[in-house]
Amino acid sequence: MEKAFTTFLLTLLWLHYVMVNSDMTQTNITTDQLALLYLKSQIISDPFHFFNESWPPATSVCHWVGVTCGSRHQRVKSLHLSNMALTDRIPRELGNLTFLVSLDMERNNFHGNLPQEMTHLHRLKFLNLSFNRFSGEVPSWFGLLHQLQVLNLGNNSFTGSIPSSFSNISKLETLNLKLNSIEGQIPKVIGILSIQVNQLMGSIPFTIFNISRIKVIAFVENSLSGYLPYGLCNDLSIIKGLYLSTNKLRGHMPTNLSSCSQLQILSLSDNEFDGPIHSEIGRLSNLQMLYLGFNHFKGIFLSYECSYVIASKFYFITQ
Repeated sequence: MEKAFTTFLLTLLWLHYVMVNSDMTQTNITTDQLALLYLKSQIISDPFHFFNESWPPATSVCHWVGVTCGSRHQRVKSLHLSNMALTDRIPRELGNLTFLVSLDMERNNFHGNLPQEMTHLHRLKFLNLSFNRFSGEVPSWFGLLHQLQVLNLGNNSFTGSIPSSFSNISKLETLNLKLNSIEGQIPKVIGILSIQVNQLMGSIPFTIFNISRIKVIAFVENSLSGYLPYGLCNDLSIIKGLYLSTNKLRGHMPTNLSSCSQLQILSLSDNEFDGPIHSEIGRLSNLQMLYLGFNHFKGIFLSYECSYVIASKFYFITQ
């Protein structure tokens, strides 16, 4: 009853605000405060009493815990509510935080579909919704958030495929979709990837390895097949981690691995690779961990300095 009354009161306040400010382009901090009060009013469970203790109504929204305002426009630019065990859906009113740059709701119990009104967050660069219970298909409208650099949707219940519209997010550096129910193929142009324990099929687009800003590629525990490209890296490559274990990849190891000069971790275990283990691996001076087990490599395994090597289930020819 109390929650219903609060929602009704907020609706009246919002309607009054709209009538007073008929030109909705003249938004201010009141817009942001109403949006956050809507979020607060919709919460079903707040076991740590976060909102009652940290969002006092008599205090400016810019002084609320987890809220940061910009010095120039005095609008909410970041909202961090991670590890609060909060339960409910994300209200569509959250899309009114149009100056939001960073949104972190990791490790809560938010569920349901993401509201399409989040497309209004056109300044958003960092979005972390991991470890929640969001469901439905991965929204294609993420492709409209052109400023996104980090998108973390891991450990949820998203389904469907990775929308091709993701290739429109030209600044995307990190995409984490691990531990969902994603299937289908990988878009041809995308930033740093971490897509683990899903149902991806098909081959890895060669264009991924040509993205100069990419640092980590992680396609662990999928059903990817096909071959690795001859040139995994180019002269501008800054790839530090390549995780391709537990797939159905096959063929020989690329012969010009030395171009991956920044590579620190190489994980190719539990696939169907064969042929020789190229001596070029020894030229990777930054390599710290190497996982090649459970394949069909043959030949001489040359020794070199590496912090950790897993090379079980090889067929070696020794001299």
